[in-house]
Amino acid sequence: MRSPRDVRTGGRAAELRLRAQLLAQGGATWAMARRGDRMARLLHRPWRDDPYEVYRQLRERGPLVRSKLGVFGCTTHELCEQVLRDKRFGVRTSDGSYGDPTAAAVDLQLSLLELDPPEHTRLRKLAAPLFRPRKMAEYQQLITDTTHELLDAAAARGRFDLVRDFATPLPIRVICALLGLEGVDAQRMARHGAVLGAALDGVRSVQHLRDMRASLTELDAMFTGLIEQRRQDPGTDAISDLAAHLDEGALTGAELVQLCDVLLVAGFETTVNLIGNGSLALLRHPRQWDALRADPALAAGVAEETLRWDPPVQMTMRIAHEPVELAGWELRVDNPVLVLLGAAGRDPAVHPEPDVFDIHRVDRAEHLAFSSGIHYCVGAPLARIEAESAFRGLAERLPGLRLRGPVRRRPTSVIHGPAQLPVEVAADRVPG
Repeated sequence: MRSPRDVRTGGRAAELRLRAQLLAQGGATWAMARRGDRMARLLHRPWRDDPYEVYRQLRERGPLVRSKLGVFGCTTHELCEQVLRDKRFGVRTSDGSYGDPTAAAVDLQLSLLELDPPEHTRLRKLAAPLFRPRKMAEYQQLITDTTHELLDAAAARGRFDLVRDFATPLPIRVICALLGLEGVDAQRMARHGAVLGAALDGVRSVQHLRDMRASLTELDAMFTGLIEQRRQDPGTDAISDLAAHLDEGALTGAELVQLCDVLLVAGFETTVNLIGNGSLALLRHPRQWDALRADPALAAGVAEETLRWDPPVQMTMRIAHEPVELAGWELRVDNPVLVLLGAAGRDPAVHPEPDVFDIHRVDRAEHLAFSSGIHYCVGAPLARIEAESAFRGLAERLPGLRLRGPVRRRPTSVIHGPAQLPVEVAADRVPG
């Protein structure tokens, strides 16, 4: 069977083959889901919209569950963390090829996400200084000012879409400022993020494949021009810092463009859904919303509880690079293991009353929402600051916020969050 890569040169015939392949795959996984395969259910509605009961059922079967999909799934916090930290697992197959056929289909070489050591180690070392505490402190005022500007504009309208009008433009503006991007269309960047974020689920259609290529082509062209400008006239932005490493031979031009792609998209896509999930949780739990309004200093607790209770990234894949004994199973080389981050956050062995959304949690155990091990999210410090600012701002500037209409979820399994979150501000609670 041909892979999605063939569409690149195969023309209409290859597109028809891909369409048939995707329809067959979707039909097969749906049939498995209907017959009770719980891992398959995570790929389809209604289960993927609220997957936590499925996670509970999987956990009851053991810490490592095998699916007819051909993958193993880690269901407990302990085993998820073990796999993420185990150097015998990687994100590519043992021969270094792509573990995800989608990545091959569009040359989706999003540096830090699709690489194993030593290449991953080299590039991460270059990116990590961009997110050090001193750097993040420099952006605190920008984050606060942007939060207030967006919320004040929303309050003036009375009714708005919290995802479109707040959760999305906030992190996009911040990461664009960090990278030195000026005059960027936030909604256009959001579309790129949605397209590439959905790619973590795999190719969904021929049109999705086209959209992925179009997004990457546009982003690559944008960054190629900007990198050349910064080499000629460096500034204080992240791209200027990274471009300096080109002359040192620490990375290639192609690697730098790909690194900029992932810093941009990953720099806002996770945070958009973190803010969306946390806002929805607050509005559906009135006592928690009341508590935050009474004490906006609880905003950091809202961010951490959301990351545990309803994380924006629900799962990640690891591939065995050698035979591994894991939770009583003998894994062969290149066996894929699905690390269920969302299940880890609801593990009662680590989180008491795991299904309760409680922003007051004391002795809060570590969650895995930002992964663990060498692929721990390099942008986690920025995401936390942005989320805390967002939740504090909602409590202080929009205390009359409430849901207004049905919530629409993203049609994806890996990235989890609302696509539309209609809200309104009660007229008697708008700050004067």
